[in-house]
This record gives sequence, structure tokens and C-alpha cells, in this order.
Amino acid sequence: MIILADNVNVLSGVGPKRLEALHELDIFTIEDLISYFPFRYEDLGERLPSETLDGEKVTFKGIVSTPPVVSRFGKKNQTRFGLLIDHENVRVTFFNQPWIAQNIDVGQEAAIYGTYNAAKAALTGMKMINASADALDPIYPASKQVSGKTIRHLVELAWADVRGTVDSLVPENIRTKYRLLDRNQQIENMHFPPDMPAAKAARRSSAFEEFFVFQMRLQLLKLADQNFAGEAVNYDSEALRAFENQLPYTLTSAQHKVIDEILQDQKRPRHMNRLLQGDVGSGKTVVAAMAMYAAVTGGLQAVMMAPTEILAQQHAINLSQLFDNAGLSLRIELLTSGLKVTARRQLLADLVSGEIDIIVGTHALLQPDVAFHHLGLAVIDEQHRFGVNQRAKLRENGVNPDILAMTATPIPRTLSITAYGEMDVSVIDQLPSGRKTIQTTRLSHNQLDQAISFVKTQIDDGAQAYIVTPLIEESETLDVQNATAMYETMQLEFPQYSIGLLHGRLSNEEKKVLMADFKANRIQILVATTVIEVGVDVPNASIMLILDADRFGLAQLHQLRGRVGRGTRQSYTMLIADPKTDYGTARLDAMVETTDGFVLAQRDLELRGSGDILGTKQSGVPEFAVGDPIKDLTMMEIAQQEAITLVSQDDWDQHPDNQALVDYLSRTMARYRHFD
Repeated sequence: MIILADNVNVLSGVGPKRLEALHELDIFTIEDLISYFPFRYEDLGERLPSETLDGEKVTFKGIVSTPPVVSRFGKKNQTRFGLLIDHENVRVTFFNQPWIAQNIDVGQEAAIYGTYNAAKAALTGMKMINASADALDPIYPASKQVSGKTIRHLVELAWADVRGTVDSLVPENIRTKYRLLDRNQQIENMHFPPDMPAAKAARRSSAFEEFFVFQMRLQLLKLADQNFAGEAVNYDSEALRAFENQLPYTLTSAQHKVIDEILQDQKRPRHMNRLLQGDVGSGKTVVAAMAMYAAVTGGLQAVMMAPTEILAQQHAINLSQLFDNAGLSLRIELLTSGLKVTARRQLLADLVSGEIDIIVGTHALLQPDVAFHHLGLAVIDEQHRFGVNQRAKLRENGVNPDILAMTATPIPRTLSITAYGEMDVSVIDQLPSGRKTIQTTRLSHNQLDQAISFVKTQIDDGAQAYIVTPLIEESETLDVQNATAMYETMQLEFPQYSIGLLHGRLSNEEKKVLMADFKANRIQILVATTVIEVGVDVPNASIMLILDADRFGLAQLHQLRGRVGRGTRQSYTMLIADPKTDYGTARLDAMVETTDGFVLAQRDLELRGSGDILGTKQSGVPEFAVGDPIKDLTMMEIAQQEAITLVSQDDWDQHPDNQALVDYLSRTMARYRHFD
């Protein structure tokens, strides 16, 4: 007797080679096999020629009316015969399947699936099918080593033994609430549906089960993380209030809301794992500063990690100015790979002794010799650029410090509840008052002179401009603008102004000097590659000209646009491109239509699909076998809410109705422990 937990090699016909091929498809056990569902069905239901459209795939059932004839031409052949269907004769042709002639005789009943040519009353046969077969033929995801036909055969073998023995993973009260099938019926109708409505109902139940189990895993990870002892930060509320009062601007209500959420987390004696997302320019840095200052007033240290040296340097400068202007004498240091040996040794000694309150840095913070006196908070900027192992390493450097991950890449709801479902999420969905909407226009390459003329009028009026190109130097393979050529052109176009050239091949020191000169308006036009995409803050820069804009992703274009509109001037972004594809055109149209990063992120997701937007292998965006987290977002949200409700109940894992789910999660959790 076969059981669900058995290795799939208990089935007849599964030897070592086939077993290895099944493992490639993530099929290890009988349960994996019966949960390996078809991705579509071919409708094999019979019809009459008069009911069939030209070019439609169809099954005709009738009586063979003429003897089969095999004709050969070169290495190819065709088999022809007549099929009488309700007094109408249809000519059937099979290409390169001569054996069919051996299996049919005049007067025999036959069912043939193929493509119908209405004008010629002819059917190009694809396969002979059992005249009494099911109306729907399941099509399975297959590989070179394992065909869909083999998978179907193995499913039939396994299901014959385990049919009726499969416990439901979704608790009965949830199934009743949303009219879901129990797991036996769901699996039966996924593999062997009697008709299309039954297949659709089974797919709906399977998609919900998949989402629900996934969300249960995330909630259990979250619970485990929260139960892992953290440290309550006994911050000084009065000091925080005084710091806020000294800020040169008033915080928005959205900033106040997320600061409250973060401070509540810090006060609890459990580990904080929070994602702070906010559009470009929404004021995430000052929120992080409040959280770090809270840790410092509680006698702890804080660290801020950024993906690039430019961004780390800028954060260190901005934080120092922020606290200095508020009259606070905090010691803030910068640790990057470029630090001299002696200075680094002294800095690390001061870090261990507790003399440094806040340290800002890059990956250099993850080196084995970096240790803290008492680390209470780790802020990770542009967190999607760091892997989970790097974040874990940073956490291990302290007494399990609170983690505040920040991103200026707006994450649509779909990804927020899949890729980051185990984190608490705070959103700054409001820009500071006084910010003007950036005007975005799309121009073709033959309008470049017009764009440069507009840049001239703005520069003459005291503004500064970015000109962004996809490449540093000329490329023989891509017909796109390059930074070096554009830099030379701008020097000719603007002889009275200072032009800078910024790209990734410059040393960190050269980049630092260039950015300082641009910020101080010693450089009026900065020609750059995407090295300016994140974190560069020059309030007087109000023009962004992006060449070959169709070469950039939507999220990248939005990040680039976010470099302007940071001051009081009206800002402009001009996209120069002649897109060759509908996808390229749709991206640019979306940029012109909205400046809302969350709207753009959702649009990007719809255009590209969840598998591409962050890259599933790098980002941890899960791949679902049945459900589509974009199209089925409402279902995913309901599954998430039901999972949260379930795990919040006392002794939920002891309830008899939940035992199948508990057992399944226990068996499979190890496979899914690295979500990010």
C-alpha cells in the first residue's frame, strides 16, 4: 500500500534516471507527484463539423469511411483517410505518423483530435484518442527527460492507491467560508476533471491552498523571529521630542505614523524586523535618524549600511548635519573599504569601547573584525541590494539588534505580501509639503536639439541639470548615446558653464569630489551613467535628461527622476527615446502619466510579471505552481489574513482540524526556510 510520504520511486517504472529527472521537477514524494498539477487542458469534447470554426482545434468522432493511404515524399510521409460524421465526410491527414494506418480499418469508430480546415472540410490530425476518453486532456509542465504523458501515467498509478486518503490542509471553517473543495476532490478534479467548470473550481481551491500554505510558512517565520529574544530600547521620549522640534522642517503625518510604529517596536523586548518603504524624496532618512537617536538615548549604538560608498558618505554627512543643527553632540563615523589601516584600527577600537554612537558604512561593516560595544539598531538602506546572509551577519554582530530595512523602490502590494511577508511593513505614502510635481515629457531622438535648448534656458536661469546615458563609451553593438560623447557635446554646447562626467569607473575619491562640486554648483551640468540612481541629493538640480530612456527599466527611470524635484524649483524630466517594442513604449507612457512610485511599481509588475521584476532567484520572490499573485492578488490577501488569524489563536496547532496542516508544515518547512 502506497502512502503520501513514500518516495516516488515506489512506483513501477521509476528507476534511478527517471527519479533524478523527477527531482529536477521538485517531485520527491507521492504527495509531491499528486500535487504536480496540469497547467492547462485540451478540450477533447467531440463536436460536429457544422459547429466548428475554421482553424479551431477539435475532436471529431465518426466511422472510418475510406482505407488509410500512406504517401511518402523524401523522408516525410502523410497518412490519409475519410471519416464519416453524421452523414458528412471529412478528410483526415496525419503527417509523419505512418503507424496510424496499421491501427484503423474501414467501418471502425474513431476519435481524432486535430485542427479543422472549414473550406476544405479537412482535419489535420494531431492524435488518435480513446473514443470513450475524458473530455479534457491535462497538459503537464514537462522536461526533456520526463514527458507530460509519463507524468500523467505516474499520477494515475499513484492516485489509484491514495485516492480518498488525502487530508485537507485548509481548515474546514475556511473552506466553508470561501466555498473551497476538500483536498481529495480538489486533486481529483485537477488531474481528471469531468468538465471545464469542475477544472476551474479545482484550480481555484488549489490556488487558495497554495497561497494559504505559503502565508502560513511566512507567519511561522515571523513568530519565530519575534520569539527570538530582542532587547527593549528604553529611549528618552523628551529627547526625541526636542530633536524633532529642532528639525528645519515639519514632519508629515505619514512620517509621524511610521515613526510611532518603529518606536513601539523598539520599546518591546522582542526583535524588530520592519521594512520601511517610501517613494523617492518622501523623507525616509529623517525617520531612520529618529529611530537611531532613540537607540542612542537608550544607551545603545546604531549602524546604517548603504550599498555604495557615495550613498554611505552622503548619509554620514546628512546625519551629522541633522544632529549638529539640533545641538546634539553625537559621534557619527564612516566606515568604508577605502579607510587607511591606522584610521580603521582606531575607529574599530572606539566602536568596541562605545565611544561611537552611530556608524555608517558599506559592506565593510560586515568584516569579521568589526565589533560593537552594544548594538541596538541596524538600518539597512536600499535593502533589496543586500542578501539575507549579509543582513544576518550584521544582526549577529550585536545582541540581535532591531532591523529597519529601507527601500525607495516602491513595492507593489503583490510583492509586499509575498517577498516581504514575514516583515512588518511601514509605508510613507506622502511627500513633504511644498514639493512641486515633476513634469515629465517624452521626446524622440530628432527632438534632442529642442531638449538641449530647453536645458540652456533653465541653466541660464540658475538651475542645474543631469544628463544620463546608458553607456560610458561607444559600443559597436548598441546604437545608444554614451556618456563620454555626450560630455564632449555638452562642452561644445555650453562653453560658458562647467560640465562634469560621472561614471562607475571613477575612483571613490573622484566621485566624491565631483558630487561635492555639483552640490556646491561649481558644476552646472553633470553627465552621468546610472551611478546617480540612488541617494544623490542636490536640491538645485531641477532638470533630468535621460537619453535612450527605453533601455532603462521602469523602476530605474523612476529612481533617476527622483534625483530632481528635491528643492523649490519646478523640475522637469525629459525621456529621449524611439522605442522599438510595445513594452518599451508602455514603460515610457507610464512614466509620463504618473509620478506615483507605487502606481508605477504595480504597472511594472503587470508589464513584466512577478518572475522578472526583481529576479526570483536573487530576490526570493516565490514562484507559484497554480496561483498567480498578480491576477489573484485579492485571493493572496485573503489567504494572508486567514493565516494571521489562525496563528494568533492560542494552541492553534493543537486543534484536531489543523493537524493535517501542522504535519504538512513540519514535513516541508525545511525546504522553504530561505525566503529571501
